[in-house]
Amino acid sequence: MNGRTEEAGPTGLASALREAGALTSDWLPTFEAVPRELFVPDRIWPGIADGTRQTTVVDRAEDPDAWFKAVYSDIPLTTQWDDGRHTGDGLGTTPTSSDSMPRMVFSMLADLDVRDGHRVLEIGTGTGWNAGLLSHRLGGANVVSIEYDADVAEDAGENLRRAGLSPLVIVGDGRSGYVGGAPYDRVIATCSVGEVPRTWIEQTRPGGVIVAPWGTEYGGEHVVRLVVGENGAASGRFTRSSAFMRLRQQRTERPPFDAYLKGRKWPADGTKSTTALSPADIGGWLEQFVIGLRMPGAFWRAERYDDGSYTLWTYSTDTLSWASADYEPGATEYAVVQSGPRKLWDETEAAYRWWAEQGHPGFERFGLTVDADGGERAWLDTPVDLVSPRGR
Repeated sequence: MNGRTEEAGPTGLASALREAGALTSDWLPTFEAVPRELFVPDRIWPGIADGTRQTTVVDRAEDPDAWFKAVYSDIPLTTQWDDGRHTGDGLGTTPTSSDSMPRMVFSMLADLDVRDGHRVLEIGTGTGWNAGLLSHRLGGANVVSIEYDADVAEDAGENLRRAGLSPLVIVGDGRSGYVGGAPYDRVIATCSVGEVPRTWIEQTRPGGVIVAPWGTEYGGEHVVRLVVGENGAASGRFTRSSAFMRLRQQRTERPPFDAYLKGRKWPADGTKSTTALSPADIGGWLEQFVIGLRMPGAFWRAERYDDGSYTLWTYSTDTLSWASADYEPGATEYAVVQSGPRKLWDETEAAYRWWAEQGHPGFERFGLTVDADGGERAWLDTPVDLVSPRGR
């Protein structure tokens, strides 16, 4: 029995995307002409709407209706784990390629604001769907897409040919862009960055736009829309929350726990105190983003226990400082231990207080400037109101 219905197919997805304000009328013909199903492999791990977890594998050969339903749901679809080393039906360790959530795809294309005749550089080909959408809208000759993984790029190329589309797909390091197709009117990244590569700005025309998911070392990520200026700098606001896989060359290897305690038993040489700020109050995506802007060079991990309590560990990337804060359900005061030249929990509290004093601003009030020398400055409301005097 075929369980497919109109609501579960392209028409239903289009309606959901239009209702959400993601799929605009100018992109609707392209959505219809470039079916997502042509770009999704037979084996996928469907995600959930926030993009941070995956469910069990769906195999088209074994359950075509479930596969079709997943393809035309507004969810991301993981297509590769662990840079291709993963085998079998289970979840891998780290998702490394996907077909992005349709709402995010079309929202970012709206941010990109392409016009007829524009040349576009895409960083991260993935399955090729986004490159295909751009190619249908602008013509394949105006689209260049770069993919680091040769196998992923080959599969994307086959998908694009099957769809009758022909952008230029390059296997290479996305940080370098592709000077052979420059200058571009638009640049879009379908992977997140912690620093905007200088080459992307150099290869974009003055007045051109760069759209990229940008995240802090601490956590939290949002899409930034930068406009390139005549002076070689680029600046703009964050437009929406996001959760993309990191550009491979900007992935971070976190030091092991013992790099901080150095073989000593906790609390080692740490100084004990208490706090009224609950670790649970700083765990949201926006809160992580703001804290990361205010205290660069730090990240966190959580050690969870069966009773619902947990320890929030904060570390400095130079391995010289650490802090622990113990969360217990129902508590109003929480134990803290800090060690090293940076008092990381004190910094965390100061960052949270700063955010509260500004009225708990949302991501739309924040922006980013990338200077001509590559330096990055996050700001609130206007480019002169820096979030952190220390910069990034």
